[in-house]
Amino acid sequence: MNRLLRNRKVVWLGLVLAFALVAAACGSTEGDTTTTAAPAAETTTTEAPTTDTTAAAPAETTTTEAPGKAYGGEAIVADDQEPPTLNPFVPGGDNFIVSIIGNSYFTGVYDISGRNLELVPEVVTELPTVANGGVTLNDDGSMTVRYEILDNAVWADGTPISGDDFQFTYDIIMDPDLPTTKATYEDITSTTAGDKTFEYTLAAPTVLFEFLFGTLIPKHAVEGTDFVNDWNDSMWVSGGPFSFDQWQKGEFVKVVRNDNYWKTDAETGQQLPYLDSVIFRFIPETESIINAFKAREIDIIQPPPSTDTIEDLQTLETDGAVVEVLSGPVWEHLNFQFGPARLERNPDSSNEHLKYRQAVAHAIDKNLIVDEILAGQVEPLDSYVEAFSPTLSNLTWQQYDYNPEGAMALLEELCSDLGRDCAANPISTVFSTTSNNDARVKLSELFVDMFEAVGIAYENQLEDSQLFFGETLDNGRWDLGEWAWVGSPGLSGLVSIHDVWDPEAPPPDGSNFYRWGTPDSANINDATARFAEVRDEMNATVDDAELTALVQEAEQILADEVVIIPLYARLVTAAVWGDEVGGFKHNPTQASHTWNMEEWYRVDQ
Repeated sequence: MNRLLRNRKVVWLGLVLAFALVAAACGSTEGDTTTTAAPAAETTTTEAPTTDTTAAAPAETTTTEAPGKAYGGEAIVADDQEPPTLNPFVPGGDNFIVSIIGNSYFTGVYDISGRNLELVPEVVTELPTVANGGVTLNDDGSMTVRYEILDNAVWADGTPISGDDFQFTYDIIMDPDLPTTKATYEDITSTTAGDKTFEYTLAAPTVLFEFLFGTLIPKHAVEGTDFVNDWNDSMWVSGGPFSFDQWQKGEFVKVVRNDNYWKTDAETGQQLPYLDSVIFRFIPETESIINAFKAREIDIIQPPPSTDTIEDLQTLETDGAVVEVLSGPVWEHLNFQFGPARLERNPDSSNEHLKYRQAVAHAIDKNLIVDEILAGQVEPLDSYVEAFSPTLSNLTWQQYDYNPEGAMALLEELCSDLGRDCAANPISTVFSTTSNNDARVKLSELFVDMFEAVGIAYENQLEDSQLFFGETLDNGRWDLGEWAWVGSPGLSGLVSIHDVWDPEAPPPDGSNFYRWGTPDSANINDATARFAEVRDEMNATVDDAELTALVQEAEQILADEVVIIPLYARLVTAAVWGDEVGGFKHNPTQASHTWNMEEWYRVDQ
């Protein structure tokens, strides 16, 4: 269920761990989606309220002469979901399509760049850090964060975006009578709003501050309205490149150009956006979306990432289509169980031996896995860090190349250390994962030859996902396992993922399902002790440089100890008719394929 990747600006704070297992469990293939059905037989049109904007869209399509990119025209985007609401703060607002459309009119502190997958400032001059003075660690143990708002940042009606809008957003979120997500905001102890500044203090340092105020609410347009009921079918005045125009239920949402948008094209210096309008069409069936794209009724799509669909779309590239296939945030990994219940699955489990784990790492042909499961569309993972912040990764699993001879040598050394005749009594492994996921079933089949080639007796024991992600995971009742976690840009998600290997956090209260270094673990050593220290140090600092060093140390420990073996990230794909629409750049994160829609322009004008 890759659609569990929710609204990037509202609820990502806790999702990386809370929903990762669910996202990994629920699909029969790597491309499964959850669809929100369009309201049956409803065809009413909702117009934007007059308080939303005073900047009307141009009445006619216009163009500019070269040099520069053409103004005017329209782009049509298709999706298999229709939003249950347009309001990102209320129930249903965390649906992914709300954010996909919302990129046209929402604004906030940060965006996620599709060029480097890093957080970048949006409505502020820079993202606050300890190094630039935007984050202050106070003597009383609290932490103060300060934003400087861009001088030219205004709402679509020309009203300056101010500290009052930050304060109003905070007040809305914290209103006890509103059904808003209050995580981390509830830890704010004081706020100070200025014309172009906003400052708040958190009770204690937390790197989670980087995702606060991702979507701002315009005070002058929303104050005095019914926040829960007035903004479901229309949208407040825009702070983004487009303004809400209409929602034809069951058919489309249309947004039109915000003439007061403050951003300019870094290449040409032209005011953004270029397009007059964008239409989001709702087409529930994937096949219908693909057919509409082939017929050029649709300009841009982000279909489910099945390899068959991708290869079908790639046949259109000679006709002008551009198909971007990227590694997404959901990453699959092979892992070892270190708790005593693994012996119920495999009494001969050798997971406690480092040489065995190293041998397994060298026995796995990750390139073959990617070729067979993902049709060779992307490269294998050399670290889990790649799924969070690629620029921070040291790619530490590169030390384990595909090397069957090396694997056999390690196993020979281990058998000698154990005084075991492995020719007569080979080391064995039992592999468990979900049986109702086509990609994982294929993976289990590929493993048969890989393990047997190095002399490991191999057996598959696959289970229904409900059992595997229930009793099996909870009780540590597997030997060698495989599932997925979800990555996210920024440091907060990257810090949080290390909780799943925390030796001090076994289930049921903790998330260390691997039981690496836990009190009942077969693997407790200096490495597990140091990892626990590193994890605690991560959670005690918000300094980017310190966090980067700690993440890289943790990455090295996990790789050297072969606690897991990262395999690949699930595909995320998008297609655009590049001979019609320029400026498109796919974004595999929760920012989605519409993250830079202000830069889209018609090349066929």
